[in-house]
Amino acid sequence: MTASRPPVLPDERLAAGIARLALRHRGHFSPETVQRLVTDSYERLAAEACIRNHLVVLTERLATERLDALAHSEGAPGSGLPRVLFVCTHNAGRSQMAAALLAHRADGHVVVTSAGTRPAAEVEPVVAQVLTEAGIDLTEAFPKPLTDEVVQAADIVITMGCGDACPIVPGRRYLDWPVTDPEGAPIAVVRGIRDEIDARITELLASLPGA
Repeated sequence: MTASRPPVLPDERLAAGIARLALRHRGHFSPETVQRLVTDSYERLAAEACIRNHLVVLTERLATERLDALAHSEGAPGSGLPRVLFVCTHNAGRSQMAAALLAHRADGHVVVTSAGTRPAAEVEPVVAQVLTEAGIDLTEAFPKPLTDEVVQAADIVITMGCGDACPIVPGRRYLDWPVTDPEGAPIAVVRGIRDEIDARITELLASLPGA
């Protein structure tokens, strides 16, 4: 039986987040643009990623990421740091590991995001476990849908199994890392996947200016 599409939340449930984001981007984005992205983020998370827990909170976090990316693409003053986007199918395993490892190693010198072409409902627990073993907390991570804003803002897009589903934007550096999918794998195998990704992260960092 196919699950029905959840209804859009009443405006008052999202009003506080919209107000916060509208204030943050005042002078660059109209309140209508902010509201449109927040509503779209909610609908994508509810329908595409099937997320149910803390949906309003995660909606604001996703909309924040998208607005920041859009502002960067449109030339708003920013950090000037290199921006790396990791993409896999479910954004529950490989791309989450890669993003967490790069953010950990880059120590604030790279803007890191991840997304999935068909996001899962949650990050795979074994992935969170092997990252915890490496001293990285994945508690706040959640699968996010791939959106045009984050692709447009990225300097480097690294695909990890999504193939042609990832849109191609001229002027971006594209890499494909053929890493084994950790879904359903025993923890020893997932540890090996983590270490393989970590080695690739080391090489990537060496190629990034200032990172």
